[in-house]
Amino acid sequence: MKAIILNKAGAAENLEIIDTEKPILKATEVLVKNISLSINPVDVKSRANEDILDWLFGKERPVILGWDVSGIVTELGKEVTDFNIGDEVFGMVNFLGNGKAYAEYIASPQEHLALKPKNISHEAAAASTLTAITAYQALVDVAKIKKGDRVLIHAASGGVGHFAVQIAKSFGAYVIGTSSGKNKAFVLSLGSDEHIDYTQEKFEEKIKDIDIVIDTIGGETLSKSIQVTKNQGTIVTLPSHEFSDEQKLKAIQKNISLQFLMVQSKKETISEIAKMLENKTILPHIHKIFSFDEMAKAHQEVESNHVVGKVVVNV
Repeated sequence: MKAIILNKAGAAENLEIIDTEKPILKATEVLVKNISLSINPVDVKSRANEDILDWLFGKERPVILGWDVSGIVTELGKEVTDFNIGDEVFGMVNFLGNGKAYAEYIASPQEHLALKPKNISHEAAAASTLTAITAYQALVDVAKIKKGDRVLIHAASGGVGHFAVQIAKSFGAYVIGTSSGKNKAFVLSLGSDEHIDYTQEKFEEKIKDIDIVIDTIGGETLSKSIQVTKNQGTIVTLPSHEFSDEQKLKAIQKNISLQFLMVQSKKETISEIAKMLENKTILPHIHKIFSFDEMAKAHQEVESNHVVGKVVVNV
């Protein structure tokens, strides 16, 4: 099979296509013929930064990056009960760990996959994995979102953000999304009740009494988010688990729950995402599609920080 490997961290050109053997299955794994996968900021950061690569993979080299997959089951481990050969499946494989999604075939634990809804393409399914799961776990598992909550979503046009808007609305929340002005119409089309152009407006001067903040930026944005969050509100931050002493003190003074989320592959979450896709509660926005041999270009696109929605690669 063909796979894309990385021998050392660095530029996108370090990604190399090779021929290698198919994975050997464990008892509870399925072999998936990969049709589409998607690229996330964590893919780009681990490819570019040796420390992040070491954190994710230890000293193993070369590595096969990637976690988001959509494809067809071609082989079953002897203890697999959830799927049959020929099933179309999708999911986020082995995160946090080694998903090895940049390959024609992937060995995945059965609990990390769900049946792909028939009403969506493999591209759409692959686009609705890590970022959709992150948005769901942040809002539902951590923040315990409920009807009527005022929810602030930063970078609402991005991968996590555009799913978070849709998921929050499905729970009956009032949603405020931030993005640049050029993406205002897109953010509002997702269902956001208000839009704030962070390039022209200071969100901390426009809003208050926020119940839940989904922070995909960190730093000064996180500090200002504490200002607008009401007492006993919740901020879920994704970029870093390290909070400054000032941030922690301000959160304590307002009795705000300041939480860091590291997304995890869970059967319960991917099953919920499948239901939401099937009933069109959420719809992924695909920014651009690349071929497998254009993986370096796909990374460079994500690295540009101008992606609206998701970048997908067809195998």
